[in-house]
Amino acid sequence: MATPQFDLGNATDGMVEIIAAIGADDLSAATPCPDMTVRDLLFHTLGFTEAFRQGATKEGIGRSAPPEPAPQTDLPAGWSELITTRLKALAEAWRDPAAWDGETEVGGVTAPAAVMAGFALDEVVVHSWDLARAIGRRYEPADADVAVLLEQFRDTPREGIPGLFGPVVEVPAEATPWERLLGLTGRDPARRS
Repeated sequence: MATPQFDLGNATDGMVEIIAAIGADDLSAATPCPDMTVRDLLFHTLGFTEAFRQGATKEGIGRSAPPEPAPQTDLPAGWSELITTRLKALAEAWRDPAAWDGETEVGGVTAPAAVMAGFALDEVVVHSWDLARAIGRRYEPADADVAVLLEQFRDTPREGIPGLFGPVVEVPAEATPWERLLGLTGRDPARRS
């Protein structure tokens, strides 16, 4: 049985703090994600947290599907609590050593479980920043999480990864590891909101 290579708990706890700060007036705010409002990104978060939890438990194998655009409806009642519950379940699912064994499937894509865990971490960390920027808050992930993600995405092509990241944003030579990661994921670390 594989050993978990990292824990998603710090990242999910950080996102819970950002989610708790989002109010109804923030839902229409633009995010750093092209053509996505806070509301759209919250719908995406509802989806990816459950999809990657199922990736950890292997429930999604043979039945996962690519994410769909946010529906043009209101968020479900109690969306903040629902996302918080799903974030905690996501972190807990990846604490099981069996989650890291073999391959798994998320969003219709099959890959080694450890790679999918990295994508789950990326979704939480980078979208926490996206949401924080959209509502004018600061977000700084744990150094260990940034190190994991820099390793996973160090060879990101300059044109980005369609469906995942936009083109790489150049950052100064003196950029912090976190700023380098943001650049690799197509985000401008200097963006304020």
